[in-house]
Formats: sequence, C-alpha cells, structure tokens
Amino acid sequence: MILKTKAQLSLMMFLEFFIWGGWFVTLGSFLGNNLGASGTESAMAYSTQSWGAIIAPFIVGLIADRYFNAEKILGVLHLVGAILMYLMSNTTEFSVFYPYVFGYMIAYMPTLALVNSVAFRQMKNPAKEFPFVRVFGTLGWIISGFIISFAFGWDSIENIEKGFLSNTFLMVAIASAFLGIYSFTLPKTPPKAEKGKNVSISDMLGLDAIKLLKDKNFLIFFISSILISIPLAFYYQNISLFLTELKVEKSTFLVSIGQLSEVIFMLLLPFFFRKFGFKKTILFGMLAWGIRYVLFAYGNSGELFFMLLIGIALHGICYDFFFVSGQIYTDSKADKKIKSAAQGMITLATYGLGMLIGYWIAGIISDHYLLNENIHSWMGIWTFPAIFSGIVFVLFQIFFKNEKIEYKN
Repeated sequence: MILKTKAQLSLMMFLEFFIWGGWFVTLGSFLGNNLGASGTESAMAYSTQSWGAIIAPFIVGLIADRYFNAEKILGVLHLVGAILMYLMSNTTEFSVFYPYVFGYMIAYMPTLALVNSVAFRQMKNPAKEFPFVRVFGTLGWIISGFIISFAFGWDSIENIEKGFLSNTFLMVAIASAFLGIYSFTLPKTPPKAEKGKNVSISDMLGLDAIKLLKDKNFLIFFISSILISIPLAFYYQNISLFLTELKVEKSTFLVSIGQLSEVIFMLLLPFFFRKFGFKKTILFGMLAWGIRYVLFAYGNSGELFFMLLIGIALHGICYDFFFVSGQIYTDSKADKKIKSAAQGMITLATYGLGMLIGYWIAGIISDHYLLNENIHSWMGIWTFPAIFSGIVFVLFQIFFKNEKIEYKN
C-alpha cells in the first residue's frame, strides 16, 4: 500500500471516529441534564445505534457490494448525518430529539462497515496494515474528547448544568460535512459482485454473508459477539453519567484515556496475533471487560479513584482484542464478493443485536438503582455486566477451537 493511500485511509478513520466520539461519550449526561431523560429514555436514545447497526447490513449488502462504490455511499451518508446533527444541536425535548438521533444512526452505522471495506480493499496484508490505519480512528476519538474538555470545557460540571453539551452536536455536524465531501476523494472501491449475474433477493439484502455461519467456529464467534456486546452497552450508556454524578471534572477527556490505551494495544495487536493466536487474543479482551466493571463497582472519586482510571484504561484491551480482532477475523473468513456484507453482519451482531439487548437491560437496571434524582447506586449497576462478561469468557473458552487466520485477497 503506497504512502498516499495510507494517508488517505488514516484521515478517513480519524474523521469517522472523531465524529462518533464527539457526541456519543457525553450523550448520557446530555440526555439527563439537557433533556431530563429517564434511564429508559436514555436506553431508547442509545439503542438507536443498535437499530442502525441492524439495518446497516442491508444497506451495505444491497448497495456497496452490488451497485455503487463504497466511498461514494460513505460520502452521501455523512452529508445526511451532518444535517441531522445540526438539528439535534437545537433540540430541548426528548420527543423531538429522538427522531433525529434515530435517523442519524440509520445513516451513521453503515459507515462503520464501509470504512473497513474501503480500507481492506487497498491492503495486501490486513493483519499487518489495518491496525496502523485503524489507530488513527482512535486518535480522532481522543482529539474530540480533548476539544470538549480543554478547548471549550463543555463537560465541566458548571457548563453541563448550563446545557453547553448541545455544542458537541454542532461540532460533529461540521466534521461530518467535511468527511462527507472528503469521501469522494478516497480510493475507488467499486462493488465486487460479478456483472451480468442474476441477482436474487438474498444477494440484494447481503444475506450471502449468512453462509459464514455454517462454519462452526465462526458461528461461535458470531454468538459470542452478540453476548459480549451486552455488557459493552452498559459502558457506553453509563460512563459519562457515572463520572458526572461522582462530580469528576473533564470527564470526556478522562474517558479518552481508554482510547489512548486503544492506540497502544492496536499497535501491539499484530504481536499478540503471532504470539498467542486469535482465540487467546479474544479471551484477553473478554476478561478485561469483567475486570473493568469490577473496578467501576468498587472504585470512587476519592481514595479509590485509581480504580476508575485503571478501568477506563482497560478499554484498549477490551475493544481492540475483541472488536478489531473480530473485524480482521471476519475479513479472513469472507469470500471477496461478500466482504462488505460480512463486515455489516458482524456490525449487526455487535452494535446491533447485542447492544440493543444491552441498552434495554442497562436502562431497566439504571432505573431500578435510581436512589433519587440524578443519584444512582453504581455498585449495583456495574455488577451485572461484570458477571455477564465472565460467563461469556467461559463459554468462548469451551466452545471456540483455535485456528490460524489465512487471508483471502
């Protein structure tokens, strides 16, 4: 892969995750403070991500793998997202906010599979080349947190109470518009389906990727992806509100410590693949999820604040060792004609089905442990995902058989 292409893909990843991190981390605090949302309503808002992920494979399989270049679809979706983000920045009621965020996630979630497809298609050795490009996405997430916490201070306790978090949506709208335009300059990524071939309903909806589930190991991985995403939902939905209730200042940038560790472990991922293999790498990620929730359950903003910091810093292992490894594993398993659909399908499993269930459960548990207005019993909230992560770890260890990854380019 030439330097110019590497630079283009790196900027694409930077913007993709700058956009996501620029509003998603603080969404919990925004919903509670700006819109007065309950735990159940917060779960509804967060679960729009899951509905977008469920629809994503159909968009990607129908369009990207069949008819139009992936980079062009990427551009259109981000331009639509820019408009919706601007509208979200001006809302003051949950009933108005919800349709906008729902529409936005329908547009955004397919782009996660599309940026992977654009990147993988330019690479000869994804296991070696992809982590370097993907790490710029992590940097984008970190920079968005730095801007929110230090450049503008929108997430200070005082400014949260004043409603300044609405500015995060405007910032993301600008970034999304830029990426939408920039996407049309990315390397051409045409569909790989054979021209002139009769297209079935299964082909149109990207259901060809389902045949991957005939592979027992991939089926176990797919099911595990759904299950481990349930505790992941607790982190995304609660971390901002958790730190805000503990009166932790600059919490958005503090959360980005997790992304900083993600940079480190992203670069170490090829080493772990070679040294330990795919199965052990995945297991490391699962184990880290359980440990971090135990740390959150027993840590506090006083003498045990270091436990919160360690829990946040574990995000690099949690995310890279499971989700990025899973993307590489999926690419290695998929035939060249269905690579985009396969990435969309694994997005459905993780950000779709798994997190949809997770957000629903997290909302119920958050309301159950609500002591009074804006005060929760966090030990009770974090205990559930800690135990659940441990169960998934044991099941994956028992049923998944280790295998060597071979790439089909």
